[in-house]
Amino acid sequence: QVQLVESGGGLVQAGGSLRLSCAASGTIFSTNAMAWYRQAPGKQRDWVAKITTSGTTNYVDSVKGRFTISRDNAKNTVYLQMNSLKPEDTAVYYCNAGWRWGQGTQVTVSS
Repeated sequence: QVQLVESGGGLVQAGGSLRLSCAASGTIFSTNAMAWYRQAPGKQRDWVAKITTSGTTNYVDSVKGRFTISRDNAKNTVYLQMNSLKPEDTAVYYCNAGWRWGQGTQVTVSS
């Protein structure tokens, strides 16, 4: 079953930008903090950003100042705006809400 659906991934040159979207059910969105994780080839899945139901945000140090997580309560959607992308940002990005995970969307940043 599909509870979280990511979109917006793609191929971008270093220094470019992408905006990822994650659509959730109203129940999931209104009762859970939302987060983004990423997993590069051969690496573990790592936490990237989090936003609480009240709008408080946190980021892993490597993306601070470049990525912004936000949520649109009316649309039950969380976003990850990614600017100044680097090749090391290349990974499959996953939306997360508690135990729930999206299918992932590929982000590839070329040198």
